[in-house]
Amino acid sequence: MHASRILGTAATLLLTAVVLTACAGSPEAAPEETAPEAAPTTAAPEPTSTAEPEPTSTEDPTCETLIAATVVAEFEGVGWTAQESPLYIGSTEIEDGLQCMWADFEGPAGDHGMMFGWAPLEESKAGDVQDELISQGWVREESADGVYITESPDTVIAPDDEGYGMTYHFTDGEVTFAGTKQGLLLIEWPKA
Repeated sequence: MHASRILGTAATLLLTAVVLTACAGSPEAAPEETAPEAAPTTAAPEPTSTAEPEPTSTEDPTCETLIAATVVAEFEGVGWTAQESPLYIGSTEIEDGLQCMWADFEGPAGDHGMMFGWAPLEESKAGDVQDELISQGWVREESADGVYITESPDTVIAPDDEGYGMTYHFTDGEVTFAGTKQGLLLIEWPKA
């Protein structure tokens, strides 16, 4: 009897192993595994879509969007407002350019204020306006992130900590401007 029980148990185990092996190799298991893989492929294009940033980058800048919102809040907190005007480089008005002067225009006249500017700029035109500035005594500095043209140290009225006054920063396809070279760091246009 002992032997028949062992044989019965062995037969049950063998039958269970055969059924499990047959189920594991069944084609029904494969679609279940591939179905979850198909879902991320469908969802993946949505996060990488650039549909949302495009409207932001194609909007025209304003004095309030050209610089960081925190900087705008600080300026407004001390009573400053912005006056918008076209951006000029030397004698050339830059098409689609913007220049902003932030100051307290309601208060007494003074020398407190900050200027910022931005414009799209073709490389051929960039070379022409740079040449004009240099002919007027401005100084050219090349760096890994573009070309800086800054007013002559002899004529700077309100320099930054490094001695720079009004400065243009020319990069591929655009130009930024600030009342000091350090002021360029406050410009956040185009928005990412």
